[in-house]
Amino acid sequence: MNQVNGKSAGKGHVIVAGLGLSNLEAVNYLLGKGIVPVVCDTRENPPLRAKLPESVKFISGEFSPELFATASMVVPGPGIPLYNPAMKAAAEAGADIAGDVELFARETKSKVLAITGSNGKSTVTTLLGLMGKAAGIKTETGANIGVPVLSLLKDAPELAVLELSSFELETVKSLKAVGAVCLNVTEDHLDRYEGSLEKYGMAKHRIFRNALHIAANREDKRSFPDYYAKETGVSPRKPDITFGTESSEDYGVRKDGAEYILMKKGRDVLKASEMRIVGRHNISNALAAMALADFAGIPEKAQLEVLRTFPGLRHRCEFVARINGVSFYNDSKATNVGSTLAAVSGLRDVFPEAHIYLLAGGLGKGQDFAPVGDLLSCGAVEKMYCFGRDAGQIMSASPAEKTAGVPDMKSALDAARADAKDGDIVLLAPACASMDQFKNFEVRGEEFIRMVKETA
Repeated sequence: MNQVNGKSAGKGHVIVAGLGLSNLEAVNYLLGKGIVPVVCDTRENPPLRAKLPESVKFISGEFSPELFATASMVVPGPGIPLYNPAMKAAAEAGADIAGDVELFARETKSKVLAITGSNGKSTVTTLLGLMGKAAGIKTETGANIGVPVLSLLKDAPELAVLELSSFELETVKSLKAVGAVCLNVTEDHLDRYEGSLEKYGMAKHRIFRNALHIAANREDKRSFPDYYAKETGVSPRKPDITFGTESSEDYGVRKDGAEYILMKKGRDVLKASEMRIVGRHNISNALAAMALADFAGIPEKAQLEVLRTFPGLRHRCEFVARINGVSFYNDSKATNVGSTLAAVSGLRDVFPEAHIYLLAGGLGKGQDFAPVGDLLSCGAVEKMYCFGRDAGQIMSASPAEKTAGVPDMKSALDAARADAKDGDIVLLAPACASMDQFKNFEVRGEEFIRMVKETA
């Protein structure tokens, strides 16, 4: 009888549902355990199908509840919701529902730091990965950041830093992180969660189960581990530390004139001006990273070295060019309202006198765009140019005299370029997913950069 992390896979077959990069690694993992799974995908010819070993049966088309109900285990890809009828049939029949993160958690011997949140998780995960390496600790990052988490089992790092999406966390039960954080909970993926911010937040909070230490964001009550305790039935628990930019308590900030000073428990550790990443949201990210680094025993010297040298991630408030006095910034990763608010706030912190011309639009994912409209009403954004499938939803939540509907991103850029003056900023921070007009946010960002530089 075959075993997967000590659990029997002998009754019935094992199904891998969805063939993305993470589940291709799951197939290889199962084969290494002597288990030949059946791979199901709604697409007839997904891009990775050619990489499947010949021994693995592939079934295309809508998932069959009858087939799934006979499985002993189902490994769903992050894009497969648990309310899918076939997934529900498998669960009701007693199948072990375990995504790749759960399979990793059952087997890993690595010390784990776990990061989730609507915004900032890639930055915090990357910072922690670099901090571990700067300290001479064998460290790897994985999961939602692009490296299949099961591949880390081969590398056997001393420290595994995992960026975890709500989708990945839906099937996680066994993760025992030495440090965990939910950076924030703002509207995102509500099309997956029946329009419910609470259901989305509860999925995020699965990261806290079994965690040795927890950090929470003082500026977001939904980041606290006891916020959803009543709904989930989990015993209420207080965070071990809190962080925030509104005060100097615990891990916080004090202001010395125009300078922000990052602090730990009343002790100055770093001037914000020493960091290459800018904006209050990145100060918060730095505080969260230091808190988790302390949980993992990463020396402070390594933490500060990374904070002083890290240039930021691509497509996250990335400076593109300055043309005729106008600065262009690419934040294509701003795929939800919260991240757009953070991008605007971060730039205003650094350039308080600049007028910001915002490019927004795409797939709205069921969000409320009123906070984006508020940016225009209060003057934080001078004008907004909306494109993509859900441009109308953004415009309807915004002052009409400060918005313009355009057919595509190039038209938005051309209009913003025409309106912006010396000292102003043109910012791509769409508040939406990209797949209506682009393959992904990276492609959208690269196209924006190309368009800007064509006229430099």
